[in-house]
Amino acid sequence: MRYCVIILDGAAGWPLPELGGRTTLQASSTPNLDVLVRNGTVGLAQTVPYGSEPSSSAACTSILGYDPIEDYVGRGAIEAASMGIHLAADEVAMRLNLVTITDGVMTSYSAGHIPTEDSHKLVDDLAEALDDDTFRLYPGIAYRHILVAKDHKELLEGSFAPPHDISDKPVADYMPSGPGTEILLDYMNRARPLVASHAVTAARAARGIAPTDVWPFWPGEAPSRLAPFSDRWGVSAAMTSGVDLLNGLATLLGIERLDIPGVTDGPDTDYAAQAEGALAALEHSELVIVHVESPDEAGHAGDVEGKIAAIEAIDREIVGRIADGTEDLRILAMPDHPTPIEIKTHVGEAVPFVLHGPGIASNGAETFDESAAGGTGLVIDPGRGVMALLLGPARPAR
Repeated sequence: MRYCVIILDGAAGWPLPELGGRTTLQASSTPNLDVLVRNGTVGLAQTVPYGSEPSSSAACTSILGYDPIEDYVGRGAIEAASMGIHLAADEVAMRLNLVTITDGVMTSYSAGHIPTEDSHKLVDDLAEALDDDTFRLYPGIAYRHILVAKDHKELLEGSFAPPHDISDKPVADYMPSGPGTEILLDYMNRARPLVASHAVTAARAARGIAPTDVWPFWPGEAPSRLAPFSDRWGVSAAMTSGVDLLNGLATLLGIERLDIPGVTDGPDTDYAAQAEGALAALEHSELVIVHVESPDEAGHAGDVEGKIAAIEAIDREIVGRIADGTEDLRILAMPDHPTPIEIKTHVGEAVPFVLHGPGIASNGAETFDESAAGGTGLVIDPGRGVMALLLGPARPAR
């Protein structure tokens, strides 16, 4: 038996008036997912524990069959692992976004989706100017970077707002606060004029887009205990993703990271290459995870058409290829969390899932969407139980 997990990041959402009261999943043409649904088991999974931040970190940890609370790792540390940053015991890693703040309002959590080439020039110069005995700045992908702080573990107790949670809101009420954050506020104040005067900023400002600030959040420390995926579930695994979060989880869990040219975090990703790479990985791995970020990015941007296009591309180029590409294959397809267009950020509501393949029976659903999944009455809570369903009773968590 082989297994495939397809994560349509942020694809779930809320009904929209402009779509006649449908969600983006309901408005999307997903014939391949619908075939899986009609022949498989469909339900809702509570991937984000109640009361937890509705982040992809918690949600994807659940999908992989781990407890986001008991197996908690701060997201900064996960993304640092993806980038090959080894954290000492006295270090904290934080995500640092390049953002656009206009007249005190967070107008872009991603500095207008600054391309990696531009952001590296800017971040490299920031690191040269500001790295010291306390801080080290590492360039990541696009707007996402990592700031490591030494001898300030109290930052783990601070309060931080992800910039995508405060889109179009004044930032004054969301600045870092709590233990140790005065050093971060000082860092932001020292970085601001350097960003504002940088050549990359000037070139982008001429086109009406300027990364005007840095925004640190999501602190984490190196995990002390995480069972490798193969030990916990008894199968070998590989993963393809265009974002550091998932690649970091793969690194920490001993999952093979697939290097597939053309895989990105946006709508320009090569969906077909990702599917073909996943199928190739199934030749040597028992399970492959295909994570696609583009629906989430469109949700954060409030882009209805872009989100529908991303969902349809995943259905056409990934689900269609993988479903037809191998026999004796069980497939689990699901979002990690909803990213409703109206609020441009995540919520912790349950998400639809479909299980399809040998030994999986139909439970009566017809389409892949939130309402159809809820109508089956099947709810997996906590959501980490979906991995056990995929692998079956012969593969209990260890």
